[in-house]
Amino acid sequence: MKITLNRLNDDYLFECTNALGNKILLDNISESPGTKGVSPMETVLMAVAGCSGIDMVSILKKQRQELTGFSAEVEGERIQKDEAKPFKNILVKFFLQGNIDHAKAERAASLSFEKYCSVSKTLEPNVTVTYEVFVNGEKV
Repeated sequence: MKITLNRLNDDYLFECTNALGNKILLDNISESPGTKGVSPMETVLMAVAGCSGIDMVSILKKQRQELTGFSAEVEGERIQKDEAKPFKNILVKFFLQGNIDHAKAERAASLSFEKYCSVSKTLEPNVTVTYEVFVNGEKV
């Protein structure tokens, strides 16, 4: 796996490109008003949501659940550690819509974080990643 990073302006705007040519913009949101990209730390939260989201959708499809909507919110709590501010805790909230068995939704999330999600596994043991699952507005 390889990405390239290129600076696009005189400040902190970078374009990252993967091997397939797909791109995201990174920026320093703490120092640049009107930024055009997301911060590197925000991409970590996005990666956790995306990785576990892919896992959950895959598992629920295999279980023949009727998933009509899927979204997530991710919050990260950071701590001061020397000059850096790494994540201490990350909470992922999944919002599923459709004819979905609550136990299967919970099991899909559990399998993702305990077994499959490479991003959250990469963050262990330094970051505590937890999750909550909501099906049709009801917490599971």
